[in-house]
Amino acid sequence: MRDSQLFIGGQWINTQSGSVEKNLNPADGQSIGTVQLAGPREVKSAIAAAQEAFPRWAAMPATERQKYLLRAADHMEKNIDRYAGWMMDESGSTVAKSYYEIDRCAMILRSAAGECLHVEGGVCQPEADGQVNTFIRQPLGVIVGLSPFNFPVLLALNKVALALAVGNTFILKPATDTPLAGVTIAECFEAAGLPAGVFNMLVGRGSEIGDSLIEDPRVKMVTFTGSTKVGMGIQKRCAELLKRTTLEMGGKNPVIVLKDYDVDEAVSIAGFGAFFHQGQVCMCASRLIVEEPIYDAFCEKFTALARAQKMGDTHDPSVTIGPLINNTQWKVLDRHIKDAVSKGARLLCGGKHEGCWFEPSVLADVTPEMKVFHEESFGPLTSIVKARDAEDALRLCNDNTYGLAASLLTNDLCLAMDLAPRIEAGMVHVNDSTIMGAMRAPFGGVKGSGMGRENGQFSIDEYTEAKWITYQTKKLGYPTDR
Repeated sequence: MRDSQLFIGGQWINTQSGSVEKNLNPADGQSIGTVQLAGPREVKSAIAAAQEAFPRWAAMPATERQKYLLRAADHMEKNIDRYAGWMMDESGSTVAKSYYEIDRCAMILRSAAGECLHVEGGVCQPEADGQVNTFIRQPLGVIVGLSPFNFPVLLALNKVALALAVGNTFILKPATDTPLAGVTIAECFEAAGLPAGVFNMLVGRGSEIGDSLIEDPRVKMVTFTGSTKVGMGIQKRCAELLKRTTLEMGGKNPVIVLKDYDVDEAVSIAGFGAFFHQGQVCMCASRLIVEEPIYDAFCEKFTALARAQKMGDTHDPSVTIGPLINNTQWKVLDRHIKDAVSKGARLLCGGKHEGCWFEPSVLADVTPEMKVFHEESFGPLTSIVKARDAEDALRLCNDNTYGLAASLLTNDLCLAMDLAPRIEAGMVHVNDSTIMGAMRAPFGGVKGSGMGRENGQFSIDEYTEAKWITYQTKKLGYPTDR
């Protein structure tokens, strides 16, 4: 049992203006603690604390900010068993996924520490005699981050660590389904001795505290990961306020499997992308577009892989499929399956659920007329689509409002180099999974999947403002009479 408090101004506090709810394990519906939900009073306190801490933190030498991030990484590594256990209980994550995520988070903190020294400006060529023409990058101020439940620590920390590295202060609102993710990050920074107010954490419903977090003029930027519908609402409000955003939203990510590629290897790559964390990943492989000559063989072998997935106790290292995050998400999958079957698709396996537990499910002969072709399912359901040839596969791939990640499986290098730039996605991986990450690579999508890029220098550019400064060393003799 671990109760989730709010972390404001370096202190753990209980809500005064919000409410308290149970934190439920999605596997069995049992309570694993309580959640303090922030209200208006806590929002005001968090923004005030972050604003007060900003000048000192921004002015701190980069080498000093580094030390806090590195100490936080040390704490996370030392407590990996505890934090991984929280993830298994709170988010339905398997053993492998939980330990991978916490280990990766320690790496993110260390990588962000390195980025502290990479906030660089430059010198431009002068256009006047005696002019020194420079530019610098400065932190924005208070940043609000809204993070999702699926990779609750990693996706939140990837925003927080890099924003802090360049001198901003931060208010994190983790998903209400995974409040212990926010507690994990707060504990690590508390153990590192981070100055009060530099990092703050509020759990609360977006409908109740989201507007007040976004609209306060002291908040200079909002960074969001979550659904496209919510992201579009945030973008609209921030545009009205001329406030900066980065948005990483939904995906309906395709895997193109061309006829020259080994079918067994393709099934392995696509299976990992489809069923990792029971398909609750924005980059999951949800449309498998297979060239006609190998279509039947692929369907048969992929179905066998889906049936071989093991559901059960997420503390069991052999389990690969855990529960959905809550007992409502199955309705989306059920609706997609019924619609597809009614329009001619074949349900090769799965389709049944009990509470939050949904069987790995595979639909074949899926076409663009079906909802599942276009809409995000966010569960262990994937669709197999038949393509006549490579160009038809590309057409089917791009026939979607999303554009986050895509995978292209082929041994033809020239064809891969031709197709990859034409795939409408922010990230394209040739001969690998749609689920991919790299510390310094630009992470983000196009179309309905969002805008802006995260990681390394890309986050630095998002979280800072370029300022042009000139120094005039010679008198120019400006005329007084114009």
